[in-house]
Amino acid sequence: MRPRTGVSVGVVCALALSAGCSGGDGDRPGDGPSRKGGSSPASSSARAAPAKGSVQVVKTLTTGLKSPWGLAPLPGGDLLVSSRDTGKILRIDADSGKKTEVGSVPGVEPGGEGGLMGLAVPPDGAQAGKMVYAYFTSASDNRIVRMVYDAKKETGDQLSAPDTILKGIPKGLLHNGGRIAFGPDKMLYAGTGESGDGDLAQDRKSLGGKILRMTPEGEPAGHGNPEPDSVVYSWGHRNVQGLDWDREKRLWASEFGQDTWDELNLIEPGKNYGWPDAEGKSDDKRFRNPLEQWRTAEASPSGLAVVKGSVWMAGLRGERLWRIPLKGAEPAAAPQAFLKGKYGRLRTVVADHGTGGGDGLWLVTSETDGRGSPEKGDDRILRLKVR
Repeated sequence: MRPRTGVSVGVVCALALSAGCSGGDGDRPGDGPSRKGGSSPASSSARAAPAKGSVQVVKTLTTGLKSPWGLAPLPGGDLLVSSRDTGKILRIDADSGKKTEVGSVPGVEPGGEGGLMGLAVPPDGAQAGKMVYAYFTSASDNRIVRMVYDAKKETGDQLSAPDTILKGIPKGLLHNGGRIAFGPDKMLYAGTGESGDGDLAQDRKSLGGKILRMTPEGEPAGHGNPEPDSVVYSWGHRNVQGLDWDREKRLWASEFGQDTWDELNLIEPGKNYGWPDAEGKSDDKRFRNPLEQWRTAEASPSGLAVVKGSVWMAGLRGERLWRIPLKGAEPAAAPQAFLKGKYGRLRTVVADHGTGGGDGLWLVTSETDGRGSPEKGDDRILRLKVR
């Protein structure tokens, strides 16, 4: 197992006194008491034995990545990956692993957990593979932009100047969210953090601590949103960094807890997921409970993908990949953990539709983000086979 020499949480908190001393996306104090409204049930691993299922690393696609964060498959199978701290986007050949820089996103100001984070590519239609969306931290906020991508351009950036489609998402040294993804309804979704100010998660007028749903132009999606003139889809979130849909078009999200419980949530429009009044499962009927929860040392979940009837969730502090088998809208059995400690911190996991009809995963490690213990070859993208 890799040793961990994470950054001191106390140092981070000293830089963000107004945020309160809560840990960020992977290094937190030891388990503490639940927040108001929280309960302390047994860990998920104490339940029934997990259903059968496994995952196997079949290839290290590429190595030597610097602070990789977002990952977006292109039509044809190649990958775009963002570098949080440099603001660059690279294209990775899905067969050879060759890295090609396609451009830098202007206006990125990395700091703490902020920088260039989530990437998304329209899944079909005229924009498929020709437009790239990015979520990043600027000097004033977190925002979402889109850029025309010209892969045939041989000199200079292959990305156009960014067009800002949504701004005003609160930024902080901690809890910037950052995941974006196109849903089966062709709308763009974003997971945001409350930037260290828990009250923002309950403020319906703030974009912090929310899941957002918008058109590709950044406008409120209208039909299907709780309020037609707002992009806010759900609220009461602490720091959402994983979004994906199952075959029935249900939205699943992973969320960092504070000191006690990390969460897997089934997201419904207009529902309140409890933060900061509840961390993990609660008896408060105002809030939606997570479907699964983990001690923070076991998870600190970032990316999430749904493949072959299971949620696959990448753990940063937990340094493992969790499988949560599903039966409809409920977990079918206790979660399974894979790759524990083998590759260090795990940041992003997305479905690989190029390996046998969607039965694979792409997995991105996160040892060079300032909180890991980088070894030769870090960071890397792995190809996984789901069985």
